[in-house]
Amino acid sequence: MKKLNFVVLAVLGLSCGPAFAADDCSKIVATGHPAYPVIAFKDGDRIAGAAPTLVAAIAKKLDVPLESKAMGSWEEAQQAARAGTADMIFGIYHNDERASYLDYVQPPFMYDDVAVFVAKGKEFPFKDKEDLIGKKGVTNEGESYGNEFDAFMNDKLEVARTKGIEAAFEELLSGKADYLIAGYHPGLAGAASAGLKDKIVPLDQALLTEEMFVAFSKESPCRSLAPEFGQGITDLTTDGSFDKMLNEATAEWDKAQSSK
Repeated sequence: MKKLNFVVLAVLGLSCGPAFAADDCSKIVATGHPAYPVIAFKDGDRIAGAAPTLVAAIAKKLDVPLESKAMGSWEEAQQAARAGTADMIFGIYHNDERASYLDYVQPPFMYDDVAVFVAKGKEFPFKDKEDLIGKKGVTNEGESYGNEFDAFMNDKLEVARTKGIEAAFEELLSGKADYLIAGYHPGLAGAASAGLKDKIVPLDQALLTEEMFVAFSKESPCRSLAPEFGQGITDLTTDGSFDKMLNEATAEWDKAQSSK
């Protein structure tokens, strides 16, 4: 796979001042994407993966209880963070609309590659987003790919939304869509889980690479802990700990799939 990098970001940075006292935060209820392996994926009533492992390690160091909780689809997880039902959401890209109800923790904890997937045998020349104009695309509902690409997609592309990536695969294989936009790693994992790894392939060039964050709901008193979580992210992404978490999450995902 050319020019697709899965690189942990180690950039120093802290959030703005808190709006609540940290003493008001007795427990953090956190949620994330139910189907974005190995960063986040649903496992029973919780969200498992590298991102929840990361925030759990920081919360433990801060001596604040943290519960990782599945809250439906990715779109529903974001709604829970908007309403304050979830104090925290992890593994999320930044855009202006989300920033209206989220306090993003700085720094981001990794770079995440987004790929263009196609049905095998239906590859087409692709160098950048302009090559998608005039073709029919599909992606999962609730997904954002940053302010710039979201605006381009809304203005220049024809992209349908489906409830889950498996439905998006169906659109692709039926010929209703020419391409599918998804995270590179979860796209591959999703195809393998659906038994489609020999039918769906990513194009060689990455569509884009986005920063991935942890964020607190503006409705949560726990948002005051953003600076401490920022320092924790910096520490764990620079000392090799997060790399180990990624490896452990990969093994956990593989085990879950093999037991199906």
